[in-house]
Amino acid sequence: MSQLSRDSASDTGSLVGTPAPRVVDLAPKRAVDSATEMVQVVLPNDANPLGFILGGTVMHLIDIAGAIACHRHTRTLLVTAAVDGLQFLHPIKVGDLIILKSRVTAAWSTSLEVEVEVFSEETLTGIRRMTSRAYLTFVSVDREGRRLPIPGLILETEEDRDRAAAAEVRRAERLKARRELEERYSAAP
Repeated sequence: MSQLSRDSASDTGSLVGTPAPRVVDLAPKRAVDSATEMVQVVLPNDANPLGFILGGTVMHLIDIAGAIACHRHTRTLLVTAAVDGLQFLHPIKVGDLIILKSRVTAAWSTSLEVEVEVFSEETLTGIRRMTSRAYLTFVSVDREGRRLPIPGLILETEEDRDRAAAAEVRRAERLKARRELEERYSAAP
């Protein structure tokens, strides 16, 4: 039997205008069930004067791909809380495909981490290259911004367990960096 939680802020309402509570299924889910792949062609309006996709456009697409996987896992509203270590290894040319693959790597009580890998694919040759990898943290919230509980993550394979262990290390680093940032700005005059 699955665990359930009520979310009072729902998208559905009754005939008299009172929102009906939405049931959120908290049963743990597999990473494969929320894995997402996005593909689009890089067009001239996506590019810089050198004919390569803009870094900001790639970051935007990473955020969307990550959010889709997390929405599929939680079936709740989400906000982006952090992006870790984004580096651009290779440029992606106008006319090539950009492919983004995302999968949930860890789930905690109200937040989860997603890995997004970015690839370029030459349309005429099919040659694919990894261009970026990023880890994002999303927090599940209701319409008033209150945190909501989320389903756990079922770790089926050794690879899933390795990803989750690495996510725990990244989480500890993120939380430490956040505390340091909060302390620095709370002490400011």
